[in-house]
Amino acid sequence: MKQSTAEQLRAWSGPALFSFGFRPFFLFGSAWVAVAMTVWILAVSGSFTIPSRLDPVSWHAHAFLFGYLGAIVAGFLLTAVPNWTGRLPMVGWKLAALFALWCLGRVAIFFSAQLPVGVAPVVDLAFPLLLGGFILQEIIAGKNWRNLVVFALLVVFTLANGIFHFEASRGAYAAQGYGLRLGLGTAIMMITVIGGRIIPSFTRNWLAKSANPARPAPPMQRFDKLALLASLPVLVTWILAPGASVSAIGLMAFGVLHTVRIMRWQGHHTLPDPLVWILHLAYLFVPLGAFALSVDVLTGAHNLAAAQHIWMAGAIGTMTLAVMTRATLGHTGQALHANKATVVIYLCVLASTGARWLSGLFPDLIIATGILWIAAFAGFVLTYGASLLRPKAAKSQ
Repeated sequence: MKQSTAEQLRAWSGPALFSFGFRPFFLFGSAWVAVAMTVWILAVSGSFTIPSRLDPVSWHAHAFLFGYLGAIVAGFLLTAVPNWTGRLPMVGWKLAALFALWCLGRVAIFFSAQLPVGVAPVVDLAFPLLLGGFILQEIIAGKNWRNLVVFALLVVFTLANGIFHFEASRGAYAAQGYGLRLGLGTAIMMITVIGGRIIPSFTRNWLAKSANPARPAPPMQRFDKLALLASLPVLVTWILAPGASVSAIGLMAFGVLHTVRIMRWQGHHTLPDPLVWILHLAYLFVPLGAFALSVDVLTGAHNLAAAQHIWMAGAIGTMTLAVMTRATLGHTGQALHANKATVVIYLCVLASTGARWLSGLFPDLIIATGILWIAAFAGFVLTYGASLLRPKAAKSQ
C-alpha cells in the first residue's frame, strides 16, 4: 500500500536532518558559504593559499554560485516538487547520499590541486546531474508539465557549471567567462520565475490576514509572461557580449520591466512583516543589478565586478535567505514570524550587498563586505540550525 508523505516521514527513524530535502541543504549550504567567505578573506589578505586548481577569484565565484546556490536550489526543489506533483519526497539514506555527493564536490574543488586533472569537475557535476534526473523523473511521473521550465533552468545551470570547469581547464579566467555569466543569468531567471509565483502569493495571503484591502497583481498574468519572455534574449545577449552597447540597452529595458513587475505586487504595504518585505527587497535587486550593469557599460566605469555582485550577493544572497527562513519556519511547524535575529540576518545581507557595490569606489570595504556576509549566513545557521536538526514541532491544539 502506497504511503502518504506524512507516513513516509514518520517511518524514517534516522536523523531528522534527512527527513526532508530542505534540512541538510539549507543548513550546510549556509554553513558552507560562511566558511567559503572566511577562506576568501584569508586568501585576499595573503594569509592563506587555496589548494585548488582554480585561481582564487574563480574558486570564490564557483564556491558561491555553483556550490552554495546549487545546494539551496536542491533543498528548495526537493521540498517543492512533492507539493507540485503529489508524489513522495526523497527522504532517508537516498537524501543522505545525495547530500554527501554535494559535500564531496566542495571538498574536491577545494583540494583539486592535489587530485588528478578532471576528477574534481566530474565529482562536482555528478551532484546536479543526479538531482536533475530525480526532478525530471518526478515531474514526468506526476505529469506536472507546468514545472518543466524549472527543470530546464536546472539543466542550463548545470551546463553553465560544466562550461565554467572547461574554461578553467583551458587556462581561461573562469570568474569572468561564459560559464559564470550563464550560471548567473540562469539564477536570475530562476528568481524571476519562482519569485514571480511566490512573492505575490505570500503577499496576498499576508494582506488578507491583516485585513488590508490592497492586493498584488495575481502571479503569471500576461504582463509577467511578457516580462519573462523579453528577459531571455536580453540575458542571452549579455552572456555572449557583456560589454556591447546592445547588451546595455537591453539590460536597461530589462530593469524597467522588472521594476514595473515588482511595483504591481504592492510590497510597500508589507512593511510590518519582515518575512514578506524581504522577498520584495530581494527581487528589487534583479532590476537594480540590470541597471548597474547597463550603466557600467554605457559610462565605461569598468566597475563590472561590483555591479555584477548586485545580482550575486543582492538578488541571490537575499532571496535565498528570504526563502530559507520562511520555509524553515513553515516546514518545521513554527509560526511564520521573524524574530529579532532573523531581522538582523536580513540587515546583514543587505548591508553586505551595499558595501560590495561601494567597494568599487572604496576597496577597503571588501573585508567589511565579507564580515557582514559571514554574519548573515552564520546567523542563519545559529538561529535556524536547531530547528533543521530536530523533528518537526507538533502543532498545539
